[in-house]
Amino acid sequence: MTSRATNRRTVLIAAAALTTGCGSDGGGDGGTETTAPAAPDTSAAPSTPATSAASATPEEPTTTATGAPPLARTSGIPVGGGTVFTKEKVVVTQPTAGEFKAFSAVCTHQGCLVNKVADGTIDCPCHGSKYRIADGSVAHGPATRPLPAEQIIVSGESITLA
Repeated sequence: MTSRATNRRTVLIAAAALTTGCGSDGGGDGGTETTAPAAPDTSAAPSTPATSAASATPEEPTTTATGAPPLARTSGIPVGGGTVFTKEKVVVTQPTAGEFKAFSAVCTHQGCLVNKVADGTIDCPCHGSKYRIADGSVAHGPATRPLPAEQIIVSGESITLA
């Protein structure tokens, strides 16, 4: 009996295809909480092109020049606001036009995930801590420490975690 090993890319693509229909109902609370779709880990995959119906369209590249999947498009981050990426545990803000910042989405008070960006602050739902979108500093406690900065790369319209 012979067996053929299935590579990791095939398994991940198949899993993504199976779970595509198992999302939320899209009935958010009107905030700016967002999660980006997960891209398969291709670090251990062979360097042959994937042959799948799940291939990206030209408008949405699956990787950037650094090889990392894009986190967001710059046009998706509102000026004076931001977007929370819960899966990546990061929040990306745009305090002023063309200036992008990224911070950990883990509240420094008790480790809850922040859930929205509104009125110039990054807000935690657990105990009401708020952080400034420009530098992650505490705007309202009980948190006493700022959100740690995260490194991002802005290249053209793509924002990627560094």
